[in-house]
Amino acid sequence: MSNDTKDIFQRLLNGETVPFNDPDYFKIREASLDTRKLVSQLNRTIDPVEIRYILGQITGTKIDDTVGVFTPIFINHGKNLKLGKNVFINFDCTFLDLGGITIEDQVLIGPKVSVLSEGHPIDPAKRQSLSTAPILIKKNAWIGANSTILKGVTIGENSIVAAGSLVNKDVPDNVIVGGVPAKILKNIDKSIFK
Repeated sequence: MSNDTKDIFQRLLNGETVPFNDPDYFKIREASLDTRKLVSQLNRTIDPVEIRYILGQITGTKIDDTVGVFTPIFINHGKNLKLGKNVFINFDCTFLDLGGITIEDQVLIGPKVSVLSEGHPIDPAKRQSLSTAPILIKKNAWIGANSTILKGVTIGENSIVAAGSLVNKDVPDNVIVGGVPAKILKNIDKSIFK
């Protein structure tokens, strides 16, 4: 299938770099505007039921009753944001999800965390483009306050990202990482899970 017949959102999910002058780029801006309208509504409420309802409209999915979100929250697209059960998202978090963000069950996300599945090419000649890669945050992970998760990263099951970290590489299961860029600080003793 040629690029002309593929949906621009699917192209981004497939990891294709899309230049700003792509004839379909306007669709991204339109979708973002629609999402921002819903996010504005979302951020005017503190009612957990209403938050889940509006978040479901943004993502196009049913948000489980066990999900907790403290507003404000910032989302640019939403249709590629998948939330598991018993997820908690604290205040002032940002999700850029055109590349896909999956947050599995029992994940804790601290305040002011940024999860960014989008970026721009390093090559200056190609920088006026959008590049994407999916982010996966596995079950029972904890992302500390003011951390940033970059595109293409997987956070392992039960792992912890220390507050203020920049994660630009995959994090294995059962470790604590921290720093800029994040490095493994400690293994989590699996015997505590029994």
